[in-house]
Amino acid sequence: MDLQPYVDAVRHELAVAAAAAGPDAQGLAERLTAPLESSIRLALLEALSEAAEQITRELAPGSVDVRLRGRDPEFAVSTAEDPPVLASGDVDDDGGGTWRVTLRLPEQMRSRVDAAARGEGLSVNAWLVRAVSTALGRPRRPQGASDKHFSGWVR
Repeated sequence: MDLQPYVDAVRHELAVAAAAAGPDAQGLAERLTAPLESSIRLALLEALSEAAEQITRELAPGSVDVRLRGRDPEFAVSTAEDPPVLASGDVDDDGGGTWRVTLRLPEQMRSRVDAAARGEGLSVNAWLVRAVSTALGRPRRPQGASDKHFSGWVR
């Protein structure tokens, strides 16, 4: 996404407003235009990031990310979360498919869940799959059983 047309539009509006105020104001506006360009770009990027965050909340489990390529932002849209990773020894009862569910936990649990998953070297999703598997009585892979095994999805 090219931000330059938006920056140029603000620059034009500033010049129009300054022209109405006289030559002194017009000279000041010309001197302020260059330093303001980076501030305008930053404000636009912050607005785009906030918009992407709001869209992500509505799009869950998908997400929208803003990424910079050079000076221009790009949007990366993910429409599905990573499928759960089963621990070795776990059996997928539905023949390899996955079931998507929205889980609402109290906000105060978030840091504890994140820390527990990080402590086991897992994503939150994989950690929750293990927790549910354990609660259902499925065998759980012992910690450290396979330090050289990696699983997940890559784009």
